[in-house]
Amino acid sequence: MARQTWIYWAGLYANKFEAYCAALWVEGERRIYGRKVPAEVQLYQTDRGKYGIRFRTM
Repeated sequence: MARQTWIYWAGLYANKFEAYCAALWVEGERRIYGRKVPAEVQLYQTDRGKYGIRFRTM
């Protein structure tokens, strides 16, 4: 089985709420357009305090 790696979304957000909304969009967009649904979506915080999204596909 291939090792799953994280795919990082190309934006950083000022607060956790904005990142959360973007994460919901990532999940929903893939379901709507029939692409692979992410197996796992996570929010992460950078050392500078901004928030980002990363996900793994199935």
